[in-house]
Amino acid sequence: MHFKSSGLHQKFLNMPRSVKRVILVVADAFALVFALWSAFALRLSEWWPASHLVDAWTLFLVTPILGVVIFTKLGMYRAVLRYMNVKLLQSVALGIFLLVLALFSLNVVFEVWQVPRSVPIIFGLSAWLYLGGSRLVLRSYYHWLSGKVSSRHVAIIYGAGSAGAQLALSLQAGGEVKPIAFIDDDRKLQKNIVCGLRVHSPSELEKLVERHGVDSIMLAMLNVTAAQRRLILERLSKLSVHILTMPTMGELISGKAVDDLREIDIEDLLGRDQVAPDQTLIARSIEGKSVCITGAGGSIGSELARQAVTYGAAKVVLYEQSEYALYAIEAELSLLICNVNPECQLLPILGSVLDEDRVTQVLQRYSVQTVYHAAAYKHVPLVEHNVLQGVQNNSLGTAVVASVAKKLNIERFILISTDKAVRPTNVMGATKRLAEIVVQRLAAENHTNTIFSMVRFGNVLGSSGSVVPLFKKQIEQGGPITVTHPEINRFFMTIPEAASLVIQAGSMAKGGDVFVLDMGEPVKIADLAKQMIRLSGRTVKDSSNPTGDIEVVFSGLRPGEKLYEELLIGNNAAGTEHPKILTADEEFASREELDRVLTGIRKAIETNDSQTARQLLIDIVKDFAPSSSNVDLLQNSQAKPINNVIKLG
Repeated sequence: MHFKSSGLHQKFLNMPRSVKRVILVVADAFALVFALWSAFALRLSEWWPASHLVDAWTLFLVTPILGVVIFTKLGMYRAVLRYMNVKLLQSVALGIFLLVLALFSLNVVFEVWQVPRSVPIIFGLSAWLYLGGSRLVLRSYYHWLSGKVSSRHVAIIYGAGSAGAQLALSLQAGGEVKPIAFIDDDRKLQKNIVCGLRVHSPSELEKLVERHGVDSIMLAMLNVTAAQRRLILERLSKLSVHILTMPTMGELISGKAVDDLREIDIEDLLGRDQVAPDQTLIARSIEGKSVCITGAGGSIGSELARQAVTYGAAKVVLYEQSEYALYAIEAELSLLICNVNPECQLLPILGSVLDEDRVTQVLQRYSVQTVYHAAAYKHVPLVEHNVLQGVQNNSLGTAVVASVAKKLNIERFILISTDKAVRPTNVMGATKRLAEIVVQRLAAENHTNTIFSMVRFGNVLGSSGSVVPLFKKQIEQGGPITVTHPEINRFFMTIPEAASLVIQAGSMAKGGDVFVLDMGEPVKIADLAKQMIRLSGRTVKDSSNPTGDIEVVFSGLRPGEKLYEELLIGNNAAGTEHPKILTADEEFASREELDRVLTGIRKAIETNDSQTARQLLIDIVKDFAPSSSNVDLLQNSQAKPINNVIKLG
């Protein structure tokens, strides 16, 4: 019997929409006739008031026909019953009101039916009860069938506030996911019933997951801090269930639905509470200014361009070597300009930072006032295997752009640097430290009107080559996740926060400043990998759990890679007017030493001599201690190709 019933249920669920619509129309027609009979019976206190029914027989014919026409015009038969809400019940009420009004008008004009005056009122109430009630019953029946026929996902909603309630109603209407309970930290809400679901304390979560076979936990918290969110996620990661989150308030405002759930982002795991930008500092470098961003198609460069447009720049010059990257950011910013800053002039320029004539022409032609120099090669192993290209782009490119800025008396020049410039163990870090020295040297010279500064920070979340997208891909493929070393850790910051702080730091500069962004606490990459595995609903496979789903494998440090990153060369960091920005006073090379090294590097490039270039970097970057010998792929026959699957820097 159970199997037959299930078959009938399945047939009902899979019935075409057109057939369901016809059934509903016929049911409404009968309901209207029944409501009309009920009105007579209740008014006259007779089950069958024959004399009145005979006199009004045409009324019983006209009412269902006219009612169906009105309901069709109101779109009641286009609505999907399983998603029925209060709005549909209001449409039913409106349709019945119009029907009663139409019948009354016909009776006044043609004087066809002689009925008691209270009958239309009783009819209207009865019809609303029958039609609205039948739809509620059908919706409930559908969801009951869905639970019987299909294997629905079982979920717990974390957060029993208004956002959680909306999510629960949406899931209950959808039928694909079955919410079975709420979890909330607020003791006032615990033990209450919200949307038919009990609110439990976090201490009951593990028991609920085990008892009900919960597939996923859905976060519905719009007003918690990043720190609170991070603590909740750390707690949930121990349960090895799939963690999803509803859209943020900003995403809801932009048009996303409450039930448009997404996977947990790295920002949710590592994000920090951001300090609101200081508009005075922003305006000093951006508002009404002509701004040029080199490397405008990169992770930081593109975000700097977005914020320049958003904060009211008059001109935004996008200077980029990659044609595709320039095309992509120009297309995006063109739309942004239409919405937030229609007066802004967007100028996409293809060019290399090594082309002094082109850089000069661009900065001069568009009267650039602020330069953000973000163009650089940043991938540690790649630069280690391509030494000359790394030093040419990162160091000489900076020297070209900075020198042109000085020559043209550009108001501000801000170098985007990196934590890898501090006591570097790799060529990339050394080339960025040399770039810093170039800027520091120019700032120290008296005959300049340009305010030079540099901003140093760690890894940004979601940048090209980041571990996070790769970890996600590896998890989707069933693993393993590859990490270079069990102890390796990194600082992390979101791209928007980093770009905003770069703009504000550059505005505070007085000349030669080394700004360091407060990156918070470093994160161990192996722990991050394990967290992501658990939050995806899978388990970590290791010695303590040999039957787990995904293993974390350690491949060994790559050439030039450090276990720990630092942000300061010395211990003399001082605060600024911004709580997330520090400043440091660091030593740098003399003009004579710098000129000697830059000249030597240019000659090494001309002669294709990467070994000499590396030695010159060692000479001028005092703390540069290479972790490996020269592994340039064209200079060293012993060098092996890169064979690593993740980028941790």
